[in-house]
Amino acid sequence: MNKITTIIGLSFAVFFLIGLATTLTKSMMIGFIDVLPVYILMAAAIIMMIYEAFFDKS
Repeated sequence: MNKITTIIGLSFAVFFLIGLATTLTKSMMIGFIDVLPVYILMAAAIIMMIYEAFFDKS
């Protein structure tokens, strides 16, 4: 049960962060280079969430 709730919560957070990052690219005035730091930060946040949820057992 604990693993299922972790996966559900993690998927909601990942979908929110991916949706937040992709809404920036919908504007015609913002290019890919402008949004690249946002993608890097979102990827780092997602990787840290996955690591903390499943691999950090200290």
